[in-house]
Amino acid sequence: MWVGHSSMYKRTPSRDNSNMEDMEENSDLLDIGLDKGTSNPSLMLSLPHVLVATISSFLFGYHLGVVNEPLESISVDLGFRGNTLAEGLVVSICLGGALIGCLLSGWIADGVGRRRAFQLCALPMIIGASMSAATNNLFGMLVGRLFVGTGLGLGPPVASLYVTEVSPAFVRGTFGAFIQIATCLGLMGALFIGIPVKEISGWWRVCFWVSTIPAAILAAAMVFCAESPHWLYKQGRTAEAEAEFERLLGVSEAKFAMSELSKVDRGDDTDTVKLSELLHGRHSKVVFIGSTLFALQQLSGINAVFYFSSTVFKSAGVPSDIANVCIGIANLAGSIVSMGLMDKLGRKVLLFWSFFGMAIAMILQATGATSLVSNVGAQYFSVGGMLLFVLTFALGAGPVPGLLLPEIFPSRIRAKAMAVCMSVHWVINFFVGLLFLRLLEKLGPQLLYSMFATFCIMAVTFVKRNVVETKGKSLHEIEIALLPQD
Repeated sequence: MWVGHSSMYKRTPSRDNSNMEDMEENSDLLDIGLDKGTSNPSLMLSLPHVLVATISSFLFGYHLGVVNEPLESISVDLGFRGNTLAEGLVVSICLGGALIGCLLSGWIADGVGRRRAFQLCALPMIIGASMSAATNNLFGMLVGRLFVGTGLGLGPPVASLYVTEVSPAFVRGTFGAFIQIATCLGLMGALFIGIPVKEISGWWRVCFWVSTIPAAILAAAMVFCAESPHWLYKQGRTAEAEAEFERLLGVSEAKFAMSELSKVDRGDDTDTVKLSELLHGRHSKVVFIGSTLFALQQLSGINAVFYFSSTVFKSAGVPSDIANVCIGIANLAGSIVSMGLMDKLGRKVLLFWSFFGMAIAMILQATGATSLVSNVGAQYFSVGGMLLFVLTFALGAGPVPGLLLPEIFPSRIRAKAMAVCMSVHWVINFFVGLLFLRLLEKLGPQLLYSMFATFCIMAVTFVKRNVVETKGKSLHEIEIALLPQD
C-alpha cells in the first residue's frame, strides 16, 4: 500500500495485487503474535469524551437536512421561488464552504490540537446559522450557509480523528458508529423541527436559530474533554499524553499505551508532511484508497436522497412528512445495528454488504420509475427502494469510511490525509447537491438511479480488492502491520 521510507519503517515494494493479501496476513498475525498483557480498559472512561465529540456530527446531520422541508418557504420569503439553480445553491453553497474547512482541517488539527479544532468548527456554525436566520434576501442566506459550511467541513475529519485516537481498541468500531448515529439524529432533528414550516410563517428562521444551541454546547464542553494523547505525544508533551491516557483508559493501561505509542510515533517529523507526499509520494496509494471510498460513498446517491427526499417522494405521490420520518427511522435503525456489528463482523464485511444492498435498492427504485410498473407498484418500489437504500447505507457505507481511514493512515500523516480524503467527499457532495434536480429533469429517474446503482456495484468490487480488516487491533498494531520493519 505504501512505498518508500519513514523515520523508522519502510513498506516493502509493491509488485502486484499480492501486497494487499500480505497486509491482511500481517494483520492476522498480530492477533497471535502481540500479547497486550493487560485486560480491556473500561469503556466508560472514554465514552463521555466521545459523546461530546459527536455533537459535531449531530450538527453535520442537522445542517444537511435543515433546508430539506423549509426550502420552499425560504424561496417564497426570500424571493427566488421557481429558480431551481438558486434552490440548488442554498443547498450546495454550504458544501462549498465545507470544502474550504475540510482542506484546512488537517493542518488545524495538527497545529492547535483536536479540542481547539472542535471549538473552531463551532464558531462559524454559530455565526452562519445566525446570519441565515436573520437574513431577508438570497445573498444573506448564501453567505450564512457558506459560513456554516466551513464549520461542517472542519468537524467530520476532526471527529473521526478524535474518536479513533481516544477510543480503546476493543470498542473503537462501536464508538466510531456513534458518529453516524449522531448524524442520523441531526437529520431527524432537522426533519422534525421543520414540520411546522408550512403552518407557521417564518418558521424556517427558527430552524436555523435552534442549531446555534448544540454548537455552543460543543465549544463549551470541549474545555473539559481530554486532548488526544497521540497529538500531545507528537508535540513532545509526553507527561501530558500519559495523563490523558490515564483519563481515557485508566492508570493500569496508561503505561502500556505509552510504550506501544512509542513503537510507531516519534514526534519529530509531524511538520514534514507535504501535500505532494500524500498525492504522489510514498503514501499516495493509501490516500487514493481513502479518497476513492469517500468518492464512491457520495456517488452512490445517498446525499441526493437526503437533500431532495421531499421532492422525490412528492413526485411519487407519497406525503413528504411521512416519507421523511420513515427515512430518518431507517437511517437510525441501520446505524444502531452497525454499532453492534462493527467490532464483531468487522469493517470490511459491513462495507462490502452495505454497498451490495445499496445497489439492489437503487435497482428497485429504477424499476419503480419504468412504465412497466403500475402507479401503485411504482410507489412501493420507490418508497421501499429508498428506505432499503438508507438502511443498508447506514449499516456500512455511512459509518465505516470515516472510522477505517484514521485506522489505516500512519500516525504521521493521519490528520492531513483525512483532510485530503474528506475534501474529495465534499467536492462530489457539492456537485451532487447542485446538479441532482437538473439531472433528474434531463435524464429521468430510471437512468439516474441506474447510474447510482452502477457506482454501488463498482464500490463492492473496490472494497473486495483494496480494503483490509482492522477490527480489534490498536492503532499501533495496525501501523506495524501495514508498515513492517526491514
